[in-house]
Amino acid sequence: QEISMALIVHEVALEMVRDIRPLIEQIARRDRSLAQQLKRSASSVPLNIGEGAYSRGGNQLSRFHDAAGSANETRSALRVAQAWGYIRPAERAPVDALLDRVCAMLWRLTHR
Repeated sequence: QEISMALIVHEVALEMVRDIRPLIEQIARRDRSLAQQLKRSASSVPLNIGEGAYSRGGNQLSRFHDAAGSANETRSALRVAQAWGYIRPAERAPVDALLDRVCAMLWRLTHR
């Protein structure tokens, strides 16, 4: 069951990556460094979930915690981009909703 939950959260994380791509491109026109950091943190979410799905014990928990940390870093980078005026709240909202889902699912996977 935990592998199936991990595969579901992996798909949600990939959806987040697809949805964040145009925002990263928009941010890059004004702040290349922030866009690169955002791209790295957003990519790290599904990468760590994918690794954790087929790990066991403490290694699995560590990967899922890393994924949650990257999800929160991604959310923070989007908030910084909004604070600088690079994106609007309405543009950020759909990605935030996906990040909420990812974090909730990762919490369930790490607090069994």
